[in-house]
Amino acid sequence: MKEVILNVKEEAQGTRVDAYISQNIPELSRARATELIKNEKVWVNDTIKKAKYKVMTDDVVRIIIPENEVLEILGEDIELDILYEDADVLVVNKPSGMVVHPSFGHKSGTLVNGLMYAIKDLSGINGTIRPGIVHRIDKDTSGLLMVAKNDNAHQKLSDQLKDKTVKREYIALVHGTIDHELGKIDAPIGRDHLDRIRYTVVENGKPSITHFQVLKRYKDYTLIKCRLETGRTHQIRVHMRYIGHPLVGDPLYGPRKTYQSNFGQFLHAKSIGFIHPVTNEYLEFETNLPPDFTSFLNELD
Repeated sequence: MKEVILNVKEEAQGTRVDAYISQNIPELSRARATELIKNEKVWVNDTIKKAKYKVMTDDVVRIIIPENEVLEILGEDIELDILYEDADVLVVNKPSGMVVHPSFGHKSGTLVNGLMYAIKDLSGINGTIRPGIVHRIDKDTSGLLMVAKNDNAHQKLSDQLKDKTVKREYIALVHGTIDHELGKIDAPIGRDHLDRIRYTVVENGKPSITHFQVLKRYKDYTLIKCRLETGRTHQIRVHMRYIGHPLVGDPLYGPRKTYQSNFGQFLHAKSIGFIHPVTNEYLEFETNLPPDFTSFLNELD
């Protein structure tokens, strides 16, 4: 257990206490700070406050951080849509709403839990929490992921991602009408200093490049295909918001009056292509849009 005491300075006045904590204690996300507040591990001037409390100059914020809980990852009998599998690699179609790997907020029901039940061997490079996971997509993004079944395959697939040779294409529905047919967004991405859950375009962020092509225009929306040149967290969501066309259904980066879908943002990892880590054969896979995505598009016609 660790105790941290923060003295609020004038420039932080008016900041929500959960955001203030995450901004000043790097190891704590805003979600984790909110959890500590709910569990009465945070005091402001020796008083329990809610997460929405806005700190004042000279407030004294005391935070008790418990020791990290050791996660025990168990295999679970979860139905998985595996498009391809051999001795070294598999490609799986993740549904929207499923978290890729366990965390302290999602200890079960993840893709990793399902993989551990269905697959005998998975690579161990990423440790016990993320066996086999070479790359990730957001919880509410559906679509294709590569999974490594041994460390050799994992390293070679990771190298391809670093070398930007993996083909990754997404289908997204965005707000507004995009007038031009093709676009390239080259804008660095980093954490939003006002909200640690979100990312944004910042001058000193990591290089991030997204290519897009218009597939179809509707009255208030545009359907696009995106190709990732880099793979930053929330990259497509951040970049499309940056150019004024946030994803439909995106609760984090979309407008407040965005369409409220049951599965989050309209973003689907439709295709993936890579060199097999052992045979050196080029493999490419594609999957259809989820039924909810397709149904909404049909309503727009």
